[in-house]
Amino acid sequence: MLTATRTTTMLPVEDPERAERFYADVLGLKPVATNPDGTRIFALGQGDALGLMPAEKGSQTAHTVLSFEVPDLEAEIRELEGRGVRFEDYDLPDFKTSGHIAVMGNERAAWFLDTEGNILCLHELLET
Repeated sequence: MLTATRTTTMLPVEDPERAERFYADVLGLKPVATNPDGTRIFALGQGDALGLMPAEKGSQTAHTVLSFEVPDLEAEIRELEGRGVRFEDYDLPDFKTSGHIAVMGNERAAWFLDTEGNILCLHELLET
């Protein structure tokens, strides 16, 4: 069944060239192909992939669409901030960040937007 398959996460992007530069130059992902429909494909770990699919403005959702597990959340935040990424801060009744980081059970996480308005996340699992 599907347990042995590789996955491709598809994200809608208004400007594929701008998005491709962000994912390659800022996030450091490796572009591997451009499909005939303009979808840019990037390699992710474990054989998975990310597709940046041309879409109309407003196609993005208001929730996290992709989360990258990292071993050192603060180091990744510093690295990406140095590349111009701006992390989000939240101060809601049930959800707060401190230094861009929220603690949720056995993980810590921080969120940022790509150039197209997609919400991306970095998360670090805590030792239990």
